[in-house]
Parts: sequence; structure tokens; C-alpha cells
Amino acid sequence: MESTPRLAQQEAAVLRALLDCQGRVVSRRELARLAGIADLNDRRCDSLLVPIRRVLGSDAIRTVRGRGWMLAPVAIDRATSLLAA
Repeated sequence: MESTPRLAQQEAAVLRALLDCQGRVVSRRELARLAGIADLNDRRCDSLLVPIRRVLGSDAIRTVRGRGWMLAPVAIDRATSLLAA
């Protein structure tokens, strides 16, 4: 029996922020504000997205170069289920 994957608190906060903004690109600054992470620099942001992509799939978060990220429509149901678990 497989266990449900879990995200760390900050990872879950980032995913929740992306889910709340579904359909639009979220900048790093906005992502930090929405996730409640004051010190979200480039490297930390990237490191929080890696496990989310690992759990939801590499197609779950789209990178929009120079602008930010957005949750892909194909990942919305998976993200919602993951956060509800």
C-alpha cells in the first residue's frame, strides 16, 4: 500500500498560492507574499518548487521565463487532492 506523498509546510504554502492563482502567472514576489514566506529568494523558491514537481509531475508547474510560474490546468485536481490530504 502506497502512502500519500506529503509536502513540507512551505512547499504546501507555495502550492496553495499557485492553486489560488490558477490560470495566471505568479511572480516570485507575489508568491512569497501569498505563501507567507518573507525570505523567498531565487534559490529558495526554486528549491521549494522541486518537491512539488516531484509529487505532482514535471508538467504541473509551468515556468514563464522572466515572469514567474503558474499551475498547469492538468495539475489542478492533483494539487487540490494533495493539499486536502
